[in-house]
Amino acid sequence: MAPSIDVRPCTADELGEGLTPIFHYFGRTPTEEGLRSLAPVLAPERLHAAFENGRAVGGAGAFTFTLTVPGGRAPAAGVTTVGVLPTHRRRGILRAMMRAQLDDVHERGEPVAYLWASEATIYGRFGYGVASLGGEMEIRRERGGFVDGVELAGETRLVSHEEALELVPPVYERVAEETPGMFARTRAWWETRTLNDPEWRRAGRGEMVRAVLEVEGEVEGYALYRLAPAFELGSSTGATVAIEALATTPEATAGIWRFLLDVDWMERVQASLLPIDHPLLLLLAEPRRARFTLGDALWVRLVDVKKALAARSFNEGKDVVLELTDAFCSWNAGRWLVSPSGVKRTRKRADIALDVSALASVYLGGFTFGELARAGRARELTNGGLEVGDKLFYTDRAPWCPEIF
Repeated sequence: MAPSIDVRPCTADELGEGLTPIFHYFGRTPTEEGLRSLAPVLAPERLHAAFENGRAVGGAGAFTFTLTVPGGRAPAAGVTTVGVLPTHRRRGILRAMMRAQLDDVHERGEPVAYLWASEATIYGRFGYGVASLGGEMEIRRERGGFVDGVELAGETRLVSHEEALELVPPVYERVAEETPGMFARTRAWWETRTLNDPEWRRAGRGEMVRAVLEVEGEVEGYALYRLAPAFELGSSTGATVAIEALATTPEATAGIWRFLLDVDWMERVQASLLPIDHPLLLLLAEPRRARFTLGDALWVRLVDVKKALAARSFNEGKDVVLELTDAFCSWNAGRWLVSPSGVKRTRKRADIALDVSALASVYLGGFTFGELARAGRARELTNGGLEVGDKLFYTDRAPWCPEIF
């Protein structure tokens, strides 16, 4: 890195400057409106920027989150707005920002950092590992029928922004508290992020529509969506674009998706950021018609392995000893004994050897030690060690986050 580059947290007056590098890649510059929406959720001191002669040439931010992990919740850094101007590539600036950011996360006592990777090759060298897969689908309405016997619940109605701000968050929280990968949304987040609907977010589609599903007077589900009307030879070729649809019961889940699949005038329904175990795949009579495609989703970095593992629960069973390497955060390296009752350093013989990025893939329950070993990302050191580890770490719910932050 050139000696004239200074990596440090931004001040309140430098928030816009620190965001300029990442905005470059969206073809925009930070506006006053955009900064006003970010300020309540992104503290300036959590945006590390690389300055050259007073001008930001790189930036890396972090939201302050409470992350759901299997069996609990943990403080976490939601890494965001990472970018270096193309004029300053290959100078070590990204590495310096990652160093400053992860040191800061560690000092704050946040044991986990996680993100959505715009380019998957960037973050592995800093100890991040792919922790979940996500899907997207597009299904024509006439192929959106459910299997026989599906029970639907409730009545759906459209609500205003103000009503949604009161009715929707409790549903989200009930789902989030039991779904690894989701984070607790503050009111400021709902106001400035989830329910905020600036023109640039619409991408040529309609304004955000908010629907809630009520069962016996209680809101049990909701859908945020847009309509993208289009016509060809007088017939509709438009789409209902689901932004987010959540519900608290199987019946409410079926009900809110039945609503989305039945919106008139639209030819098809599109949805992205779906979990790989989404109930819709078992509700549809013709699941292949959904054209469900997969890609990597969340990437996790265990910043403090002991605290991160202690924050989640483990199944009853034998202990497992992990031989962990961590080149970027050396304080994590060594042998860790993981048991249903806790986590501690040990000198016992290791059962599994792996890198911290591989352990991150297992942490939320998205992958198994066995899968890592078959990919050459973990080594079994004692007979049966992989099986013991997988039983200990097993969770029956795929990690998921319904929004890119």
